Amino acid sequence: MATYEFLCSACGPFDVVLPMGTASEHRECPWCGGGARRVYSAPRLSRLAPALSGALAREERSRDEPEVVSTVPRRGRRR
Repeated sequence: MATYEFLCSACGPFDVVLPMGTASEHRECPWCGGGARRVYSAPRLSRLAPALSGALAREERSRDEPEVVSTVPRRGRRR
């Protein structure tokens, strides 16, 4: 199954889950019944791992509010 995005000029975007390769270029809007055209966007093939996502969020916060360190970090294992 794949998620296809459509755009209704009156109601805005909406997603439809269909078997891959079966979406047409136009579809009826589920809210107003008007015509909606299919739009193409970047595929969502993967998401960030939670650890990486957290590290990126901490890094971004530290730009404006750096964390204060009172001791030198321990040395990690050598690879």
